[in-house]
Amino acid sequence: MKFDVLTLFPEMFTPLKESIIGRAMKNGNIDISITNIRDFSKDKHKKVDDTPYGGGAGMVIRTDVVYDAYASVKTDGAKVIYLTPQGKTLDQKKVQELSKEKHIILLCGHYEGIDERVIDEIAPEEISIGDYVLTGGELPAMVLIDSVARYVEGVLNSDSIKEESFASGILEYPQYTRPETFKGREVPEILKSGHHENIEKWRRKKAIETTYQKRPDLLEKESFTKEEIEYIKNLKENK
Repeated sequence: MKFDVLTLFPEMFTPLKESIIGRAMKNGNIDISITNIRDFSKDKHKKVDDTPYGGGAGMVIRTDVVYDAYASVKTDGAKVIYLTPQGKTLDQKKVQELSKEKHIILLCGHYEGIDERVIDEIAPEEISIGDYVLTGGELPAMVLIDSVARYVEGVLNSDSIKEESFASGILEYPQYTRPETFKGREVPEILKSGHHENIEKWRRKKAIETTYQKRPDLLEKESFTKEEIEYIKNLKENK
């Protein structure tokens, strides 16, 4: 999968060279290219913004520099995304959907935004990472790349993806490792039993319990077995 990022601050994307994403880039599973929008300015001072028509605070990024930057990386069938608080909130369903794309172009806004005419021309999908405002689209772009890249074939072990939070619609079960005892707290005996079927049942119940305690809203969106429905009912009664 290829990611093309259009930004005024390319140096902000250095952290993507680390950890799992960095390894995926070295292995050729994903390709991340950063394009500096400022390189397409025709102004001798590389100015890319101007005051808004109608007045108001701040500056607006010009249409021409954004469009020329976009045109330099555009390919047939590319998925174009504009990171903006006005977009639909990114969730796991959208992440998995985007992971099937071959080429994603990410447009990062800044200042007071981008001239609406270039947004109309490019017609990107607008995505937000939450109901709050950041100084630009760079951090949201990194969040999207990290979350989507994890589902690209070869980036992670398939079992790891299946068992993590939201993969099944609810949160993940608690994890334990050595030492067996820490400040008087023991690793649950079931996890040391070697009985894989019982361990899976325990983990499923703990995942439901964790979701009920931390994100009960997720339980309303999923379907459960009769036994699990009874378990959730008992959790509510014993609250």
